[in-house]
Amino acid sequence: MNKRRFALGFDYGTNSVRALVVDIATGEEVGTSVYGYRAGVDGVIVDPVDPNLARQDPQDYLDGLEISGRGAIEAARANTPGFDADQIIGIGVDTTGSTPMPVDDEGMPLGLDPRFAENPNAMAWLWKDHTSYEEAQAITAKAAKIRPEFLAKCGGAYSSEWFWSKIWHCLKVDPEVFEAAYTWVELADIIPGFLTGTLAPDRLKRSVCAAGHKAMFNDGWSGYPDKDFLAALDPNLARVRESLPDTAYAAGESAGLLTEEWAKRLGLRPNIAVSVGAFDAHMGAVGAGVKEGTLVKIIGTSTCDIAVASKETGLPDVPGVCGIVDGSVLPNHFGLEAGQSAVGDIFNWFVRHCVPGNYEEEAKQRGIDIHQLLTEKAERLKPGESGLMALDWNNGNRTILVDVRLSGLMLGQTLQTKPEEIYRALIEGTAYGAKVIIDRLEEYGVHIDEIVNCGGIAEKNDMLMQIYADVTNRTMRISRSAQTPALGAAMFAAVAAGTENGGYASVEEAQAAMGGLKDKLFTPIPANVETYGQLFAIYKELHDIFGTQNYSANLYHIMKELLDLRDAIRGKNNQDCL
Repeated sequence: MNKRRFALGFDYGTNSVRALVVDIATGEEVGTSVYGYRAGVDGVIVDPVDPNLARQDPQDYLDGLEISGRGAIEAARANTPGFDADQIIGIGVDTTGSTPMPVDDEGMPLGLDPRFAENPNAMAWLWKDHTSYEEAQAITAKAAKIRPEFLAKCGGAYSSEWFWSKIWHCLKVDPEVFEAAYTWVELADIIPGFLTGTLAPDRLKRSVCAAGHKAMFNDGWSGYPDKDFLAALDPNLARVRESLPDTAYAAGESAGLLTEEWAKRLGLRPNIAVSVGAFDAHMGAVGAGVKEGTLVKIIGTSTCDIAVASKETGLPDVPGVCGIVDGSVLPNHFGLEAGQSAVGDIFNWFVRHCVPGNYEEEAKQRGIDIHQLLTEKAERLKPGESGLMALDWNNGNRTILVDVRLSGLMLGQTLQTKPEEIYRALIEGTAYGAKVIIDRLEEYGVHIDEIVNCGGIAEKNDMLMQIYADVTNRTMRISRSAQTPALGAAMFAAVAAGTENGGYASVEEAQAAMGGLKDKLFTPIPANVETYGQLFAIYKELHDIFGTQNYSANLYHIMKELLDLRDAIRGKNNQDCL
């Protein structure tokens, strides 16, 4: 009998890290464990004065690595007869991003230095930290004047969620931390660095996924932005460029071998392969089976949309997307990233701050959570019945407007508006935002034949999936794995291990063996598609009015159209009941 082989994938999310042990021959997930970050609020260090600030303690990352890794291995041992940790041949890591952190000349995070233990500026700057929105605008303006090619490959605007804007903001608000930092490293790069003992900046392999999508890295201009451009922003930024390499690497390539120290801490044998890291959405897309014609939506606190296009297709630049990067998802393909800055976060905000006590009591009595109760009530509503329209910008707009200084909007409330109507309208708002992204991709030649969804929300909320199908007029499919990013990380681990160690020669081979989709489909309902077509036209008008500078229109008709549609739907419902 052939010896079974497994891979270990780590998925660093916004609030926790998950470890997953996977049989690389079948994709069977035999062990998993989750570690919730302990610092801050739900693992995020926040500032009650500045809602744009979101940082994380690097110690949480290391504690989570050890505790979740050991937990997953122990679970695999308990669940799988004959399992031995020595059968694990590789490790893969995906993380949030852009989540950079300042490090010293040995590559150690400043957040672990006692001098900076209480300083959020020395911590990891989480992807959803938007404190650098002014710097992002300045980077966009300067690049438009002297390096327009930089903007062309990142959608036309630089974001406050990204690498350089955060570093520049740190320089302005905390020169002591900036001066103490030898360089800055993405979370996706530093975890493989710890595992392989290659933290030193001259040894660390940087991910092309992180560098290309968030730090304006491109082989067309020899890597990261040149020193002259950075010095034009601030002369001190040129020093950071000197600390960065001119080469970046794709996931699936080896970042190095597991050290004796981390092998002992995890309960593994040393010297197994560790893959170069990448962002959670990109590895999640691979875990969900991304290929040409497939859009993968990773739906969580935010949503990331990932597509690929063959390098042979002559893909044009796509305004508003979060980068077009060679090899960031699949080899020999351009990876395209888009997304929405808040999705699950919007629903959680509403539940935490806006749901009345009698709803909480009903949920408690029935033994269900508020989300489930609101979903049950919202499912009884027809599209347009509430008369509500929401813009999904509670945390700004990532794609296609790339504007953190946009906010949420709810239109159409009356004195009879109910919580479930608002809840459904918020879900519909995220669906309209998703359609805007799909339309933009197809406008520029990225054809989408199917949409595959993954993440806890896609798994648990059938109503949301049906709304997405109806709004986009496309069938929605669900990834087989409930832990698709971690599965993708395990796939890359199997590739990094190589065929000589029982792994795979290509990412596509790993996908074919380890991936899959659920049988359940969500197909568009024609009547709903028609109604949502009318509602989307209103959403798109609001989107352009509030989100663009060149749109001029009178808004008088919008409320009237919502009311007319509401009354028509309610009138039809009454006739159906007679």
